[in-house]
Amino acid sequence: MKGLETHIITDQKDLPPLDNSNFFHSRQLFEIARQTPRQKPYMVVVQAADGQVLAHLLAIVRYRASLLPPYFYMHCRILGEGVYTYPHEGQAENALFGIMLDALRSKLSSRVLYIEVSNLNQKMFGYRELKQRQFFPVHWMSIHNSLHSHTPEERITERLQKHIDSAYAKGLVTDEVKDEADFKSFIKLLKHHHWLKPKRYIPDEKFFMAILQGGHGRLYLTRYRDHVVGCSAVAYSRQNAYLWYTAFRRKSFVMVHPDELTLWHAIKDSHSRGFQHIYFLDVGLPTSHNPFREFILRFGGKPVSTYRWFRCSIRWINAVLSWIYRD
Repeated sequence: MKGLETHIITDQKDLPPLDNSNFFHSRQLFEIARQTPRQKPYMVVVQAADGQVLAHLLAIVRYRASLLPPYFYMHCRILGEGVYTYPHEGQAENALFGIMLDALRSKLSSRVLYIEVSNLNQKMFGYRELKQRQFFPVHWMSIHNSLHSHTPEERITERLQKHIDSAYAKGLVTDEVKDEADFKSFIKLLKHHHWLKPKRYIPDEKFFMAILQGGHGRLYLTRYRDHVVGCSAVAYSRQNAYLWYTAFRRKSFVMVHPDELTLWHAIKDSHSRGFQHIYFLDVGLPTSHNPFREFILRFGGKPVSTYRWFRCSIRWINAVLSWIYRD
């Protein structure tokens, strides 16, 4: 596509006017990532000769380090395919997507261990463009619940409804994070739940505070008597809600089902706010045995097979992984 200019922007004062309806590629998330320790945002913008923004895509580089086990690396994650304002044709969007991938590869290939592209709305979006740029696809599972055609109660099983009713009867309560004490409890449980899961990236607490204060989502806590037994973080984009992070004390409080009540409240609250769907991010690989996937499906969600794309900056590793995950 001729006559186009591509820019990679790392300072919000340089951002042109953007369509911010998609939160995952918005100025707002760009600013949140820039203010969050161990994150750096890169906004790729494609403009016509007259300055009109044709497409933009937000990539966030994350800095990951640990003493036990010892490691340090950076990786780049892109959530979704970006935003396109001209024209609304699949072929043009794919071409613009390829242009933005080229710009990111040129900028980041020597800096990050890998680039990850996930949560594409259409499974085959950008397939040729990603393949041509040495990305390899990993089969992934996506689950979403429709909130507009039936109520959440109409989608769950009778057994799950009994568990929920029993949890309420035993005194479990889920509510929004409202003050500093709630927020500290939320962060404590989230980090404790994931500290032995190095593959799961948990942002700094400033990230969650910015989401909460900016009205871009909700944070929830589930309590049983004096114990915090569950938490979740939900982000909003367009007409949809996205369950982004969760943590539960399932083993310590197995008889009161804190995981079910925490998830149920996120679904119910999203429905009450008029969102069309709730999506569950990071469900995982579509293996025959995936307890988290089976747990989410109990709430009446729809499973969809999709791809998650990766490109490792170490060529021989990327070549080996591309062969292993060839489709």
